[in-house]
Amino acid sequence: MGRANRYLFLLLIPLGYIISCSSAKVHYEYPPDWKSDSARNATITKYSEFLRGKKIFLDPGHGGEDRHNKGNFELVVEADINLKVGLYLREYLTQAGAEVIMSRDKDATVPLKLRSELANTSGADVFISIHHNAPGKKEDDYTNYTSTYYHALETDFEHEPSNRDIARYIQRDLAYVMDNPGGLGSFDGTYSDYNIYPKAGFSVLRLTTIPAVLVEGSFFTNKYEEQRLSLDEFNKIQAWGIFRGLAKYYKAGYPEITPLYDESISFIKDKAVLEYSLKDKAGINKKSISVYIDSVDNDFHFNPVTSTLTLDLTKLKPGEYSVRIICANISGNHSLPFFRKVRII
Repeated sequence: MGRANRYLFLLLIPLGYIISCSSAKVHYEYPPDWKSDSARNATITKYSEFLRGKKIFLDPGHGGEDRHNKGNFELVVEADINLKVGLYLREYLTQAGAEVIMSRDKDATVPLKLRSELANTSGADVFISIHHNAPGKKEDDYTNYTSTYYHALETDFEHEPSNRDIARYIQRDLAYVMDNPGGLGSFDGTYSDYNIYPKAGFSVLRLTTIPAVLVEGSFFTNKYEEQRLSLDEFNKIQAWGIFRGLAKYYKAGYPEITPLYDESISFIKDKAVLEYSLKDKAGINKKSISVYIDSVDNDFHFNPVTSTLTLDLTKLKPGEYSVRIICANISGNHSLPFFRKVRII
């Protein structure tokens, strides 16, 4: 080897080392059930039994006039990666037989309040808002984790336990495929939105009446994560994690509450006895049942043989009341939000 070639070789060694170290920072794995077309299709087919016929509302955050959130190296704009993940998720869900509605499917301005209004009138079964995070301090390029939010605290009346159930399923699989932790503020990576805005929460969760969660995939401000988020392939893997988590939630199932009376009929005060069927393939956890009349705890009787819940409202004065019922199956999944108006005359 000539002297000039030796010098060139010595120069290339550190350059190659730098490139190799740099590329090593952009690391992600292919989930085994995603890495080939056949594996992906087999998984989608397996979960289609539970997703077919479901209506899912996807809400890619920001966009249009709101394109301010960018990575430190300006490799990504949060609005764009939110949309990419949402579109890839729509592909997976549609292939599984679900119907998907989106607050936006392009770079467009959608006001926060309108996002909830669209979801509430869509007839969708669940609302998923897709975001990516940033720390409080601009100079922080280290923080990075995956988190999924639900509305309110468990001690608040407006908290719906089913929202946290959905958040847990999505969080587990999303964090797993991204190989990210769930952050130090939570044992399972799910958080109440009151952690961010005390007693208010996120607008899209507070104003949405159907089951709703908000996903923060990761921190686009992290110097290594920004590189991963700039890759379409990694965005597809993110979408796969959300898809798989939601599919597993529906596979696990949740109790269904059905009134066993004609809801169009008012009740005479001395005959105001209501019955509801609480059905679940795994069985109902009796200790999980809560009944509220106008936000006040109410007594009830539950027959585990017939799965019938009975409420005696004869002690109430004539008027209109709101009945709320919450229960969980033995696997821990809760019923969807259940409210009914009853009138006693």
